[in-house]
Amino acid sequence: MKRRTFVGAIGGGTLAGVAGCLTRDESGSPNSGDDLSGSPKSGTITVATYDSMIDGTDPAGTWLKEAFEEAYPDATLEWTTAENGLNHYIQREAQDASLEADVYLGVNVDDLARIDDELGDGGLFLELADDRLDRTDRIRDGLAMGDPHGRVRPFDTGYISLVYDETVVDAPETFDDLLDPAYEGTLLAQNAQASDPGQAFLLWTIDAYGEDDYLEYWNDLAANDVRILKDWTESYYGAYMEEERPMVVSYSTDQVFAAAEGYDMSRHQIAFPEGQGYANPEGVGVFDRASNAALAHTFVDFLFSSDAQAEIAQRNVQFPAVAPEHVDLADDFDQYAHEPPEAVTIGYDRLRGNLDGWVEEWARDRTGL
Repeated sequence: MKRRTFVGAIGGGTLAGVAGCLTRDESGSPNSGDDLSGSPKSGTITVATYDSMIDGTDPAGTWLKEAFEEAYPDATLEWTTAENGLNHYIQREAQDASLEADVYLGVNVDDLARIDDELGDGGLFLELADDRLDRTDRIRDGLAMGDPHGRVRPFDTGYISLVYDETVVDAPETFDDLLDPAYEGTLLAQNAQASDPGQAFLLWTIDAYGEDDYLEYWNDLAANDVRILKDWTESYYGAYMEEERPMVVSYSTDQVFAAAEGYDMSRHQIAFPEGQGYANPEGVGVFDRASNAALAHTFVDFLFSSDAQAEIAQRNVQFPAVAPEHVDLADDFDQYAHEPPEAVTIGYDRLRGNLDGWVEEWARDRTGL
């Protein structure tokens, strides 16, 4: 389950040397896979990611490093995290400073819009060379991230939903239901300025109510005593798991986690208001100034192997990116991971030039954030 935030990640991993530059054509994209720097099977790559990918009990990152280095004995994979997540690399790129990383694992569509708003079209990551990616044709239909510059490929996906305690509240069938007296003081959400699930839930309400009316909806939520906490960890592991409230914005794979931990399933029910869940695929990209772009492409392709997809899905508690015939998941994953009847998302084109403004307007009306 993706549990990252834009802030609060801890440092980890040894950093690679100063990043080099790629040979690029006039359009700003790589000429071909043959022009990538470095060796495709040897050397060192540094992969930047969010902290829960590499920390905690049995994280996906540990398995990925061991399996990748076993598959490529002359290669070394080193992990790193930055305090401000991807924003750290956006800022470093704007300053033309060394990125000290080759790959970023955990890019979403919102990130791509923010990158291009701040750095210009096609910034930060190089256009991936398809002739170096043998397995990306396994990616299931409908999971494209909408990047017009071809910089990322989705390696997993999740759906934002509501997790609730059925012994206390009923599943809300619509967003408007959350405004009813029956749901007063029940909902926990996250700060859209600091949390991926929080921002995704905000975007979901923008999709539902439109740019003109979403703030009014949030004002109504506030009047019904929604509680907004800093991030997913604080709202879920803190307030929700301490039974302070019976409903929290979280992921539709929550029951996979709950079953594995032996929790009471009555407190881990999944609700899809409007019959929807907000799709939040995670992508992987190779930094434009990667020191070993060839090996970085090999790592990207490795992520779509059947074993890697199964391990990422089960350890991250997310859905795999590839079609079912290319991954074998445990029976309990299929039993407890719920996909919404309808997946919704706000795409790259609509996010461009709007995302930061929406979040800032939302935050302006939230006192105490």
